[in-house]
Amino acid sequence: MQHFLRAVLAFFFADLHDAIDWSKGYESLDKEFQQIVADARAGRGLADKLFKVWRREGRELWLLVHVEVQGRVERRFGRRMFRYNIRCFELYDRRVVSLAILCDDSAEWRPRGFAYGGWGSRTGIRFPTVKLLDYAGREKELAASDNPVAQVVLAHLESQATRSQPEGRRDSKVRLVKGLYDRGWSAADVRQLFRLIDWLMELPAELQDGFRQELHKFEEERHMPYVTSIERLAKKEGRQEGRQEGRQEGARAELLGTIRAGLKDKFGRAGLRLMVKVRAIEALPRLRILARALIKTESLQAFRDLLD
Repeated sequence: MQHFLRAVLAFFFADLHDAIDWSKGYESLDKEFQQIVADARAGRGLADKLFKVWRREGRELWLLVHVEVQGRVERRFGRRMFRYNIRCFELYDRRVVSLAILCDDSAEWRPRGFAYGGWGSRTGIRFPTVKLLDYAGREKELAASDNPVAQVVLAHLESQATRSQPEGRRDSKVRLVKGLYDRGWSAADVRQLFRLIDWLMELPAELQDGFRQELHKFEEERHMPYVTSIERLAKKEGRQEGRQEGRQEGARAELLGTIRAGLKDKFGRAGLRLMVKVRAIEALPRLRILARALIKTESLQAFRDLLD
């Protein structure tokens, strides 16, 4: 969300995108959002983000974007959105536009608001909702789109369609990732998209190794080491068959490189300062959890909490 906010709004909420003055950039309000979550006592939505943007007429606008990222139905979703919105208004006296992006596979679940009241009184919220499930059948359109978010939606749909087809998922993953290099996107954009696709389209270990090797060869041929440059140590170590310690060190180096690149891309120097704590972690399972959590973490403080 932080890296692709403009693309997200252009893809899912075009009218809102067009009302924003993007020449002024946008600001992620992580500190403010953490205060809202704490005071609302509604739990922590790891993919929820609060942004400050500016409208074309010059006025400030706050956006509260909720993403149900785990693909499950959350019965209290509307209540959570209401609490976050009303607490933002109460704490900071700011009008907030709440948006929802749903990744579940239930065609019936489409929350659009929350309200309560009686005897002539009514309080609540209405919010626009988009559902990735609705893009099924539009795969060709998504593949041809120049919006990077379309590739994430496509990866999500392919992941759902290949749940019991690891070979088919591997082929789709190769095609999607290779396609990232032909759009003229920056190396930072490609890395962010790769991490999302890699997380969405998880493969068995034996297929993942082959996928990484094919991608490495592809990047060498293109002279575009956007992704696998952070994994080369792991690749070299993996060639030393029979040396379990070497393979573990390679995997650890790969995970540390992935986490470091993610912290730098999302949080800059402040994120890199956390690498001292990250490097102190020896257990590979915990490093893998951190690497995946970094994709969804909405703030530096949220990731810091995972290290404590």
